[in-house]
Amino acid sequence: MFPKATDTSFKNKLYDQHLGKSNNFQKPKPAKGKAEAHFSLVHYAGTVDYNITGWLEKNKDPLNETVIGLYQKSSLKTLALLFASFGGAEEGGGGKKGGKKKGSSFQTVSALFRENLNKLMSNLRSTHPHFVRCLIPNETKTPGAMEHELVLHQLRCNGVLEGIRICRKGFPSRIIYGDFKQRYRILNASAIPEGQFIDSKKASEKLLGSIDVDHTQYKFGHTKVFFKAGLLGLLEEMRDDKLAQLITRTQAMCRGFLMRVEFQKMMERRESIFCIQYNVRAFMNVKHWPWMKLYFKIKPLLKSAESEKEMANMKEEFEKTKEELAKSEAKRKELEEKMVSLMQEKNDLQLQVQSVSIASVFDSCIVQGHLTMKDANTFH
Repeated sequence: MFPKATDTSFKNKLYDQHLGKSNNFQKPKPAKGKAEAHFSLVHYAGTVDYNITGWLEKNKDPLNETVIGLYQKSSLKTLALLFASFGGAEEGGGGKKGGKKKGSSFQTVSALFRENLNKLMSNLRSTHPHFVRCLIPNETKTPGAMEHELVLHQLRCNGVLEGIRICRKGFPSRIIYGDFKQRYRILNASAIPEGQFIDSKKASEKLLGSIDVDHTQYKFGHTKVFFKAGLLGLLEEMRDDKLAQLITRTQAMCRGFLMRVEFQKMMERRESIFCIQYNVRAFMNVKHWPWMKLYFKIKPLLKSAESEKEMANMKEEFEKTKEELAKSEAKRKELEEKMVSLMQEKNDLQLQVQSVSIASVFDSCIVQGHLTMKDANTFH
């Protein structure tokens, strides 16, 4: 602050520098029942009146005595010379108990603000706060009545509209690449090749690139894809529409198949009905025809004649079968007799072969004996 400055001089300086030059700086409008105001500032939430009584005293930010003493003992002569005229360094570094207490309790405005802010952040981190915005719908306490300007003014003062604006400028929605690929692949499945592994990030990039959306409304991070406000909702609507199309197509195919089966049955019933109708009409046309009456009378007789003829044919077939059976029996007996004679011949031949083999063995033994005796005589 400037030396010898007062609240009045501060007010005059504010008026000289800002009044008429800035639309946000205005003279206060006096109101009954309210504290005195020296100037007014137009904020985004509304016009706020300010009273500057005691502002200079509250916002003084003098140097800490410990810092002054440190600067006075600096090895840089220029820095020590600049702070040589400041008093209180010896008192701050002295051994008096009162002086120590005063120096340790002294805090600058920025240090006090930082300390209070740290305490507030510590409390917020140690808890799970939930904020509820309470809005007054009307000033008459009438149920169901809504004053739109009043509600909008409260939203503006609470910072809700500003928060929404900031949120819309940023990327508030985010989703992991794997989840995005799995959930929104249905929007364009052909963009991701089947049967081969592809990284979730690359798959998400291909998928978003193939969809008809504003490509400036999303950004790709290391592990997530970020969306501006409203784009994720649009993707959800597109996904719902795609699912509805697929479900409708599946239902149409199922209904078509069932109706084709039913139509085939209807056509068969139709042909059957036509056939029945044709025969009934034909019968009704010849029902009273004299020749048809005669046919109805003769038809039973024809059936009996046909049965007699059928019996004769069956009897003839029976006789033929009986003759064939007799022939088969005679042939069987003949073959059995022939087989017996052949077996007898076979046995006779076996006996002859055995006798011939015995005689040949006997002859070979005699010849062998003669040869042995001859060899013995020759040796002697």
